[in-house]
Parts: sequence; C-alpha cells; structure tokens
Amino acid sequence: MSARGFAPHPAVRWTIGLVLIVLFAIPIVSMAEYTLRDATTGGHSLVHWFALFDPAKAGTYRPIWTGLGNSAVLAVVTVAIVLLLLAPTMVLVELRFPKLKRPFEFLALLPISIPAIVLVVGLAPIYLAIGRTIGTGIWPLAFAYGVTVLPFAYRAIQASIDATELRTLAEAARSLGASWPAVLLRVLAPNLRSGLLAASLISVAVVLGEFTIASLLNRQNLQTALVVVGKQDPYASVILSLLALVFAFVLLVVIGRIGGGTPRARRTGTRPPKDQP
Repeated sequence: MSARGFAPHPAVRWTIGLVLIVLFAIPIVSMAEYTLRDATTGGHSLVHWFALFDPAKAGTYRPIWTGLGNSAVLAVVTVAIVLLLLAPTMVLVELRFPKLKRPFEFLALLPISIPAIVLVVGLAPIYLAIGRTIGTGIWPLAFAYGVTVLPFAYRAIQASIDATELRTLAEAARSLGASWPAVLLRVLAPNLRSGLLAASLISVAVVLGEFTIASLLNRQNLQTALVVVGKQDPYASVILSLLALVFAFVLLVVIGRIGGGTPRARRTGTRPPKDQP
C-alpha cells in the first residue's frame, strides 16, 4: 500500500481541525467576554481595557509594567545565550566532534524531563551565591531560562543543521581563505537563519510564560506580576494573559512562515531566482 493510502481523508482532517479550533477557541473567547463585562451598565464595554492606562490606577498596575520590562530583559538575554552559546556549540559539534552529537543531544533535551520546581531546588544555592556576588538583579535569571529553553531551541536549530550541508559549506569557505568567524557568521548563519529565528521566537514565548522559577527565586516577571495584580483587579490579569496568548499565537504563525518558505523552495531545496516570478 502506498504512503498516500495511510493518509486520512480530507473530511477527517477538516473535522479534526475544526474540533481543535473549537477546543482552543472556547477558553479564549470566554476570557475576552469576561474582560468586556461592565458591572455598572450590566452590558459589555472596553472600560477594563482603558483602565490599564488610567493615571489614577497607575499604582495598581505598576507591577505589570515592571514585570513586563523585566521579562523583556530576560527574553533578550536568553536569546543572546541561545544565539551566542548554544548555536555555535552545535555547529562546532557537527563539524569537528561528530561523535559527541548524541551525548550533547541527550544533555540538551534533558531539561524537558525535569520539572521546574526540581530545577529551582538545584539552582537556589547557585543564585544565592550569584546574589552575594553580582546582586539580585533580574538579568541573572536568564541563565536558568537558558536551561529551560534549551530543548526547544536545540530542536529548532538542529532541524536547520540537518537540512544544510554544513561540512561542505565550511570546507568550501575555508578553501577560499575565510576565517572560522567569517565562516560562521557569513556562510553558515545565513543558511541556518530559519532555525535560529525559530529558536529565538520560541525562547521569547517560553520566557514570557514562565512563572515557577521566577516565583520560587523571588524575582518579578510578567507572570508573577499578573498574579499580584490579579488579587486587586482580576480583569487586568485576564486581559494581559489574553494578550500574551495572542502574542504567542503570532509567534507560532511567524515560526511557521519562516520554516515553510516558498513552495518551490520546499520542493527543490533552493530559492527561486529574483528575476523569476
């Protein structure tokens, strides 16, 4: 039987897709409807959305903006760890130490099997020493987040590595006199762009949605701030959570567009010339 014979009927695929859309849409639509409730008029309005920017309630919502700023800093530092530490290490293992590929893959995927609360138990003494040495700022928390996003970033980058002839490209560039930094930045990185961007976007999504590590290590990020503000104004926390879900969905769409490419590129593995439609 051909491989096509095992594929589900289009009607089955559409049915499964619609069921999944409904399952995901019900809680999101419910959240949106909740944020539009107006207790004063008994109807629906945008009063709770506008309240986020009301100067009279700036003190109530200040933790949200502080947590959002801290999460932005953590996202930038975490992405830098992925791009400047993880990606070059993976390229180095692929080109120079292929026998270490399986052990490195095991170590990279290991954090996904360890609960966040277990990671905190091991990281707490380390962050205690970090706090005594360089202070208790928010940015060192990115080291823990770098471990958390490691499995997701590894898979995204490894998919691009497997689809690219890194060894051939590196040897060709070296034979033309390029230095290793030039090979990495000007030859390999452009060919791994989709994987690097996908890893970066996934890292941002994970950082913006993380709560356990920041809460147990007494750091304030977006999720911990939402819990604090939610005790005073539940509408604000639901609005910000809804916006975070929309942002994560946009990131997934962007990742899909980056990884998909053009139909011709997917078939041939090359991009069409610019002078051709």
